[in-house]
Amino acid sequence: MSEQYSSRERMTILGDVEAASFLLWIERYAAKLGLAQAICVAGRDRIELDIAGPAELIDMMEMGCSLGPIDVWVEAIRRAPLESESD
Repeated sequence: MSEQYSSRERMTILGDVEAASFLLWIERYAAKLGLAQAICVAGRDRIELDIAGPAELIDMMEMGCSLGPIDVWVEAIRRAPLESESD
């Protein structure tokens, strides 16, 4: 994610997110929205990803993940800004 984006965030998805299909779903949904993403942590109760793009599209990504595919249960999503690499 070295390109310049208007917003860069760490998104932490909490819940029953163990389904392997969810990671692929996240990658495809981010690509449809034109967001850059990188999965940092993937466990049975937590997924952390760095995501970059316009803030409005990151909001859409959060909404999509909260509704997610049928085989996961998202309890909460936390977001935190990432520091710029040039700072």
